[in-house]
Amino acid sequence: MSAPRPRPGFPARLDRPAEAAPRPRGQATVPPRNSAPAPAREAAVARQPQTRLTPQGLGLDSQAVRLAMVDKLAAQGIRDARVLDAMGRVERHRFVDTGLATQAYEDTSLPIGLGQTISKPNVVARMIELLLAARPLREGERMGRVLEIGTGCGYQAAVLSLVVQEVYSVERLRGLHDKARENLRHFRLPNVHLLFGDGMEGYARGAPYAGIIAAAGGDAVPQAWIDQLAVGGRLVAPVARAAGAAQVLLVLDKTAAGVQHSLLEAVHFVPLKSGIA
Repeated sequence: MSAPRPRPGFPARLDRPAEAAPRPRGQATVPPRNSAPAPAREAAVARQPQTRLTPQGLGLDSQAVRLAMVDKLAAQGIRDARVLDAMGRVERHRFVDTGLATQAYEDTSLPIGLGQTISKPNVVARMIELLLAARPLREGERMGRVLEIGTGCGYQAAVLSLVVQEVYSVERLRGLHDKARENLRHFRLPNVHLLFGDGMEGYARGAPYAGIIAAAGGDAVPQAWIDQLAVGGRLVAPVARAAGAAQVLLVLDKTAAGVQHSLLEAVHFVPLKSGIA
């Protein structure tokens, strides 16, 4: 019998359409799904039903700001309707410092402290889209348990929480682990579990994982990650094309016959390191 899985150390939940629970006054609500998709996303919804949010709120809390970002993502080639929907629901400005909040919905990475960054929206969307493409899912079905290496500020974990069943996210820097916990309190995500530890070791107690996604890149994928990936699972991570060379996106699929991998476009992530700090 496997050991019981730890629960997150914070109350966590982001409203989903099927879970429209009452909210305290002043807290943002999830808008109805009843308006047509914007033209920029029409290609993305040709084969999948797309949720279109009704703009509400003011300033950076306005859904119109997030929808403008989503339209840009669709124009840049993001096609998965589930990913576009999730990107439009998570308030990215809550994960960056106040002084940088006005840049939160630009397609740029931003510093989050301790020499780390929050990835560009396009990169987050692209990697999650690649992860979900591992196998066809029925309408409304979610990918299974996913391991995230490098929690950072918690933004990608929040987006993942809307498209997968469970997220186990490992962060090696105590300061960022604590920051992510604080950032995610607002969203209240019951399926996100934050772990402080060495991401290069993965998290064996939660294995096997349907997917693994990494926000830091090294010269090779740690064997622990491959061992913890389920047969039929997919890993998406930045990796150096050669020792010391520039990074590219790696997509690795684990099959009964072994592993298969593809190297895609160039990316730039913080280096993958071992240990905790």
